[in-house]
Amino acid sequence: MTIEIILVFIILGIVIILFALEVFPVDKIAFFIMVSLLLTKLITPEEAISGFANPATITVLALMIIAIGLETNGVINWLSHGLKSLKNLPIYIMIPIFMLIAGSISAFINTTAVVIVFIKVITELSAKYNIPSEKLLLPVSFAGIIGGSCTLMGTSTNLIVNAIAIEKGVDRFTFFEFTWYGVIFLIITTITVTLLYKFLPSKGKIDLDKDYNLDAYITKVKVKKGSNVIGKKITDTFFHDNLDIEILRLNRDGIINDRPGKYTILKEKDQLLIRCTLENLVKLKEDKGFSVIKEVSKKFTLPITDAEELEDNIQVVEILMLPNSPLIGKSIKTVGNFDLQGAVPLAIKKRNSFRHPEDRVFRKKRDEIELRVGDRLLVEVSAKALSELGKLDNVTILQQHQEIEVKRKSKGYISLAILIIVIGLSAFSIFPILQSALVGVFLMLFLKCLDLGKAYSQINWQVIFLLAGMIPLGIAMSNSGADLWIASNLLALFTEQSNIMIIGVLFLVTMILSGFVSNNATAIIITPIAITIATSLKADPKPFILAIMFAANFSFFTPVGYQTNTLIYGMGMYKFKHFLIIGGAVSLVLWIVASLLLSGSF
Repeated sequence: MTIEIILVFIILGIVIILFALEVFPVDKIAFFIMVSLLLTKLITPEEAISGFANPATITVLALMIIAIGLETNGVINWLSHGLKSLKNLPIYIMIPIFMLIAGSISAFINTTAVVIVFIKVITELSAKYNIPSEKLLLPVSFAGIIGGSCTLMGTSTNLIVNAIAIEKGVDRFTFFEFTWYGVIFLIITTITVTLLYKFLPSKGKIDLDKDYNLDAYITKVKVKKGSNVIGKKITDTFFHDNLDIEILRLNRDGIINDRPGKYTILKEKDQLLIRCTLENLVKLKEDKGFSVIKEVSKKFTLPITDAEELEDNIQVVEILMLPNSPLIGKSIKTVGNFDLQGAVPLAIKKRNSFRHPEDRVFRKKRDEIELRVGDRLLVEVSAKALSELGKLDNVTILQQHQEIEVKRKSKGYISLAILIIVIGLSAFSIFPILQSALVGVFLMLFLKCLDLGKAYSQINWQVIFLLAGMIPLGIAMSNSGADLWIASNLLALFTEQSNIMIIGVLFLVTMILSGFVSNNATAIIITPIAITIATSLKADPKPFILAIMFAANFSFFTPVGYQTNTLIYGMGMYKFKHFLIIGGAVSLVLWIVASLLLSGSF
């Protein structure tokens, strides 16, 4: 063993510890890798930054942009909307259906984005129909992970493994080349989790309103002439079917109805006090049948007649009331342009979320609800006035909701068509996945389905920097001969061993490591070693590569191996033991099945 190999192992050991203990964010760890390899002269400066130009890194970035376009234009919400019709099914039927749907969507769209949408839908179903969300969220996370492993674009792990294989002289994987394996794994996982669902907690503690900004805004709208709700009962309109929106009060010719029933017939000029999500607030602004009433002064209101009338540089900003703010105690009605530096209030979100109209905050009109510490105010503000708004004492700007711009259904259809084009170009080998993804990004931007400036703020840059930092580590292992040293020692153990034993050991080691270290990092470390072992055995390397690809993705038995597991673990409804029991059982079954399937393919 040379000094270079020892240095690589020292750096690798430190990196694994940093990942496992989560001492630093992954992007900082990535920079540590690059700098440490440079200082030890294990790689050249050009090799240190080569990860940023790696095809896998650029492909992941392009697919993230496409996924943001799909989410921005409502495509992901379309795909999940039908889930609400499953509310009356028994839980042991809902679990496999939710898992199969989540897994199928995740094969083509970013897994984390899909799981976040499912979190929202399941939480709404739980609140309204008493469906046990704790029985569904962990299974959905597992299904999303499996679904992402079914296609080449399903997860960044698959892309990075494919890129490493190409660099090592192995033929690239086609889009659906290993899909049938993934489908088998998804079905097995679905069956296993469904059989073990009773081991999941019976009650969960979840505060999505606080943690994921799914809390509702309170705002006021006016029914305009020609609206399709005029003359209809509330039960026959979208207000009744949509779990994200609720009518709290109806004002008709000065007569207040504090609790309008579902059989109340709506009329022109009705003013409705509603609670809704930001997404539904956007839709109401776009709907020509409604006017969202803005408070522009203490004396009068100005309705938004059409989204196109807004200035091009208008942004929607969410501001938080801090202690001693000059706005505390004022209402939307009494907060004028001067108080908000020219910003115009749209809606208010109270610190505590109330689910029933009889709660005290809703006994007042929206424009009379007083601002308190912790409340959030949604305002429209010009780009010019935004800096002045930020200078207000004890008021913090939380988010700039630039996506408040009009979301036409046509853009959703176009975005979905672009996704299909990307899949088709890659699936039929017209272009490699990198070229297909770049074509998709170009179409998204050219057809104005996405503004690149907005995409910058939503891209998960930590993943990009992680890939860029880990790729030089793989180069250092090759430069120093560390991968050959590991492979040669493993070959000594594999001598005269059966195919199933070789694949099984590689799969198990990779899966265990991915439970504590990023799945991308695990794949980058182990894939070159697996290819070297396959070459030494004079065997087809693809079964070995697939073993690493799937095993690196299958981070089930801990909540830290995969981002979606960490997401639902952080809600407080699951304990480590739930991942260990359910995820451990899934991991064990998949290990056995994968070892049998993959070892029989060479």
